[in-house]
Amino acid sequence: MNKKLLLSALIVAAGQISAADNKEAASETQVYFGDTHLHTSYSFDAFLNNNHSADPDTAYRWAKGQPVIHPYNRARVQIETPLDFLVVSDHAEMLGVMKAVRTDSELFEDLGLWGNIKRWIAMRLMNNAIDDDTGLQFFARFLPVTPDIQGHPDPVADPANNINEVDIFGDTTEVGNAAWRDIATTADRHNDPGTFTSLIGWEWSSIPTGANLHRIVISPDGADKATQYLPFGSHLSQYPEDLWAWLGDTQQRTGSRFLAIPHNSNISKGYMFDTTTLKGEPITAEYAARRMSWEPVAEITQIKGDSETRSQFSPEDEFADFENYEHYIQKGQKEYKASEGDYLRPALKRGLAIGQKVGVNPYKFGLIGSTDAHTGLSSSEENNFWGKTAKDSTPETKERQGKSAVTSNGWNMSASGIAAVWASENSREAIYAAFKRKEVYATSGPRLRVQLFAGWDFPAGAESSEDFAAIGYSHGVPMGGDLVPAQQAGQAPSFLLRAIKDPREANLDRAQIVKGWVDAAGEQYEKVYNVAWSGDRQLDAEGRLPTVGSTVDLSSGRYTNSIGQAEFAVRWSDPDFDPAQSAFYYARILQIPTPRNGLLDSLALQLDKPPRGPKVIQERAYTSPIWYQP
Repeated sequence: MNKKLLLSALIVAAGQISAADNKEAASETQVYFGDTHLHTSYSFDAFLNNNHSADPDTAYRWAKGQPVIHPYNRARVQIETPLDFLVVSDHAEMLGVMKAVRTDSELFEDLGLWGNIKRWIAMRLMNNAIDDDTGLQFFARFLPVTPDIQGHPDPVADPANNINEVDIFGDTTEVGNAAWRDIATTADRHNDPGTFTSLIGWEWSSIPTGANLHRIVISPDGADKATQYLPFGSHLSQYPEDLWAWLGDTQQRTGSRFLAIPHNSNISKGYMFDTTTLKGEPITAEYAARRMSWEPVAEITQIKGDSETRSQFSPEDEFADFENYEHYIQKGQKEYKASEGDYLRPALKRGLAIGQKVGVNPYKFGLIGSTDAHTGLSSSEENNFWGKTAKDSTPETKERQGKSAVTSNGWNMSASGIAAVWASENSREAIYAAFKRKEVYATSGPRLRVQLFAGWDFPAGAESSEDFAAIGYSHGVPMGGDLVPAQQAGQAPSFLLRAIKDPREANLDRAQIVKGWVDAAGEQYEKVYNVAWSGDRQLDAEGRLPTVGSTVDLSSGRYTNSIGQAEFAVRWSDPDFDPAQSAFYYARILQIPTPRNGLLDSLALQLDKPPRGPKVIQERAYTSPIWYQP
């Protein structure tokens, strides 16, 4: 295949989906809610944070709505609203090793007399640290201290990434294989097409110089194929290009299919969505198409904060600073510094500009949320939140952490988020297909039902029709799709948006359309439009809307639905449309304010100045964008 044909194939694989493709693939869809990012006791950091018992089986039983035992406080716990699908995504690096250390597994290789003695000493020290509740601090001694580097060179090439990489346990391949077999076979055992979907996956945890470049890898195939390989980890390579190459090779060898999801980009030090590749090379059309073929969606919100945008990048957006999280992962990091390459709205705009220059948009991704919980429990409900790590699960522990020198603790975190997909059925194939075509969206936790379509000729009354979705598919494209230019000059695109509240949650405040575009010179712009809202509020001359107010009782942590409304259904046309400019549009739906988990814990502890963090939260949903290109 010549280079031009290869590039064309990559562009098709990257998800350049037509209206006809969308109608054929998704004419009859339902919404399903799940989590693509959950760690169990097989992840080294989860185990060292006192998750010693919540394994993949526990994770699936919790997600299905069954009661389970919490791995740290040993209480009986249960999710309020069960999930429709789940990915157990344990770290590929040191997969199952900490658990094996604890149980003195015989899977470790024979290192000879002196090697076995050194490993025995390390195991005893590690077990003592776990017993003393200092396991993670002990493990941190084996991680490099990574100072901030000047400028923006290739972070993987920095010498700091090549120190202290002593494998004290020898070859752990058999340990990893045993853990991976259990992960894969447990997923197959819990998969119940039509009722509950378990997708097999893992996390590739690249973190050069402390820049979080992690990806979640997902496959729709079963354990028969998954057990033919061991997950690719960042100990093999920290370059995403090498991950994609491995996925391609493994796909060809085993028949397995994969996609990768960038996560938690808000602490990527600007590298996740940079203007160059991670190696500092120019982004080419081939690179852009290759990246989008493997990474069709990105995680916009999770427990470690929200990655949509910040006020410094979106100064006109009054809702930009949502759950800001300003704490790097590795030790030795300096004060947090936000970069446009860390956030998804700036990345979407940057992608338009790059695409205009090289011919392919490298950041043309859909949006999802997920938790990144390390408890084995996918808890995204504020009033039923069991922490990012097992130790975060009790208010007393959270308060102790808040008084320590550690800046990141349970008070910094909200219960978030959820991945929602519009799929033909609740099955591995259908959910994977929805991810590939980007007909997915994110919520910060509540099960908001949101659909967005764009087109040129929606019939009158379509927004209130009982056939809303059928009209949307037949006359336009859904979220994640491409809007082809209008047949008639002078037309502006119209959008059909429907948002329905979670029946167990709060009313809705407003619905917004976020637009980003570039002009002929590649200059980037954005605007947020309020398109529907509750009550009799009126837009001011600049399009701003008065706040909805709050019913949260700060003394009890309760609220009422006496403000807001249950549903929005709107047809909106872009008043500023320029057919010569590339653009994207996505919807953002805001709930009325509700109590944040920190307020509830502060009240339970009877703190004199509650809480140690925000008191309330305006939960929200983000749809995947719809793109227009002249």
